[in-house]
Amino acid sequence: MCRNNQKKALFILLFLLIAIFSFGQRVTIRGIVTDAASGETLIGAYVEEENSGKGVTTNEYGFYSLSLDTGGELTLIYSFVGYESYKLRIDLQRDTVIEVELGNGLVLEEVVVNSESFREQLNTTEMSVETLTPLEAKVIPALFGEVDIIKTLQLKPGVSSGSEGNSGLFVRGGSNDQNLIILDEALVYNASHLFGFFSTFNADAIKDVKIYKGGFPAQYGGRLSSVIDVKLREGNRKQFGGSGGIGLISSRLTLEGPIIKDKSSFMLSGRRTYVDIFTRLVNKANEGKENYEPIPDYYFYDLNAKANYTLSDKDRIYISGYFGRDVFGFDGDFFNFDFDWGNATGTVRWNHVFNPRLFSNTTFTFSDYQYNISNELTGFTFSLGSQVRDANLKSDFLYAFNEKNTLRFGGQLTYHQFVVGRLKAGSSDGSVSFNSGQEYDGVEMALYGAEELKLNEDFSINAGLRLSGFYNDGSFFTGIEPRLAGKYSLNDKMSLKGSYARMFQYVHLVSNSAIALPTDVWYPSTELVRPEISDQVAMGLTWQLGPSVILTNEYFYKWLGNQVDFRDHAQLFANDDLEQEFAFGDGYAYGMELGLEKTAGRFTGWLGYTLSLIRRGNFNLVGGGQIMDGRYFPPRHDRRHDLSIVGVYEVNRRLTVTGTFVYGSGDITWLPEGRFFFQDVEGGNTNPAVPVYGDRNSYRLPPYHRLDLGMVISFFPKWGENNLTISVYNAYDRRNPYILYLEPTLEDVKDTGGNVVGQALTGVAAKQVSLFPVLPSLTWNFSF
Repeated sequence: MCRNNQKKALFILLFLLIAIFSFGQRVTIRGIVTDAASGETLIGAYVEEENSGKGVTTNEYGFYSLSLDTGGELTLIYSFVGYESYKLRIDLQRDTVIEVELGNGLVLEEVVVNSESFREQLNTTEMSVETLTPLEAKVIPALFGEVDIIKTLQLKPGVSSGSEGNSGLFVRGGSNDQNLIILDEALVYNASHLFGFFSTFNADAIKDVKIYKGGFPAQYGGRLSSVIDVKLREGNRKQFGGSGGIGLISSRLTLEGPIIKDKSSFMLSGRRTYVDIFTRLVNKANEGKENYEPIPDYYFYDLNAKANYTLSDKDRIYISGYFGRDVFGFDGDFFNFDFDWGNATGTVRWNHVFNPRLFSNTTFTFSDYQYNISNELTGFTFSLGSQVRDANLKSDFLYAFNEKNTLRFGGQLTYHQFVVGRLKAGSSDGSVSFNSGQEYDGVEMALYGAEELKLNEDFSINAGLRLSGFYNDGSFFTGIEPRLAGKYSLNDKMSLKGSYARMFQYVHLVSNSAIALPTDVWYPSTELVRPEISDQVAMGLTWQLGPSVILTNEYFYKWLGNQVDFRDHAQLFANDDLEQEFAFGDGYAYGMELGLEKTAGRFTGWLGYTLSLIRRGNFNLVGGGQIMDGRYFPPRHDRRHDLSIVGVYEVNRRLTVTGTFVYGSGDITWLPEGRFFFQDVEGGNTNPAVPVYGDRNSYRLPPYHRLDLGMVISFFPKWGENNLTISVYNAYDRRNPYILYLEPTLEDVKDTGGNVVGQALTGVAAKQVSLFPVLPSLTWNFSF
């Protein structure tokens, strides 16, 4: 009897366990969402089960995983901004792979599509994020007609440029070197051409750009102020095609197509300026003429390439690379000068699906940035160069427990090589020889984990932790970087968000300029040069005002520690003891950002406004002393007000007109408060000798404002599409200040007979240098 009771109890227990297991069992749908026309993966597409309302978005590789309860027939809805939604009815009984292609037809009203995209923007814990597509950048008027992704980002709230026409980025009070810029996950150290007037990114080759200004996800690290994640296009898997353009200063061409249809593809894109071709013709025509000064050569070029291959429904391989150079040269009778600089990157990436809930991305990247200056003068040679080179291996994992709980984790290891200020000089016969410079290497490492958790329909959090470290020449630094973000929905149209993030930066830019120059030098953390640190808190409101209009309003405060600056009149070149020129201090920045965006209809565009204050101070000099006795001062990129208005109006299918207006408080500059003068004899010539400087950055330039206008005329020949883009930069000819300098004013001194016997100083006058007047441009773009 006892034995029978035991059997009954065991049977009942087994039955309950099976029932509980069956009740808790979930089935997962996973797959990739792509563009039906090209096979490109779609980042941020929304996948939803119609009845339950449960949904997820595709990640940065187009992958999604949606876990649901079993239960007969279900309806899945796949949607993406600008694409026709797709409905699929399935009988879900087991884990299933569904890969969907979305078409960009015009059947579905745009406002419905954009309303879906806004819902995800309202519900995600992400904040302080801006996204940009090349299509948006291509219709905005640009300097010399050159479409520039980075300059378009400068029109977003919280992002400002360093100066007129410059492609540098200053985000929420951070300096230009505090931006992590990655191209297909490879680090780009100097993202500019033409001394900063254009960026290295060819818009034809770019698929997606995302900038994080705060609330940084745990997988990113190594910089303090922003993350700019640029992804290249993968190439058309369906058919061969191309696109390009011919502009005033450059031409570009992109080719793409399948290697094996629907299985692999390639993309190859190149761009080159050709001003040097005309300057060489002018030099040749004037060769031999007396007193003719030859025009120096200058050009830049860049090349992007990418290929991908689908090994199976679980494995994909991607290979991509970038190579770009700026070349400046002058050959004279007695003097030769050559200067070149540029980046090279390479990426090999493997996507793998372990099971319907676990996805991984393993990447190896290579980055190289260098500049070289060589000079020859009547038998004497001089060369100066610098380089930073990285090899990086990282793995990222995504585990989807269910639609309410997602875990990300991974790690990375980076090996750095630095060549700092390599100088070689000497005579051609070897009688004089001199060299200097320093070389370092370092290892940077990180582990991270972050969990996105939806606690209920209104409240979600994303909590993460990043552990980072850096080793160089016996010195080892570690950083604990917590990350936290949260979202609370007030209703279906409005949500409150908040975030906190700590960031560590282990490499530093050695520059005393307000803009990014190719001669800037990257320097590692050492026993004396500690890692830079930032802590940022932000909170804001996201409000959907209409089917295609959304408003964001955010407030932030950022603390900065171990900031690097330089003593007055620092010697940064050919210095074997560079650290003696450093100063270390801290800083802070706070402000408000307001963004209003309309994304559908004949009129689209956005308005961005930033109000901020930035300060640096408490700088201690190596060897003793302080900058300005430790007092705080504004850095050159402190700008109180920044306003940008972007409008695009589609008159009809063939004609689109665009306009951009920007306004900003004047930049900060450092001018001498006076000068020492000497005079040979009373009444003789007076000559300036030494400027006298007071507090740093104590003068603000006049406000900056500019209006750009554009028009895109589209044509539709049988072989493809093309358009003529006409733009006017600085339409009302505002002479914005680029440089301000002081010049003494003198007047003649006459004797009693009226003869001029010398000059006397009467004062000092400020002189302004402006770069760009009204600049019209014309570009022909084509695709086939």
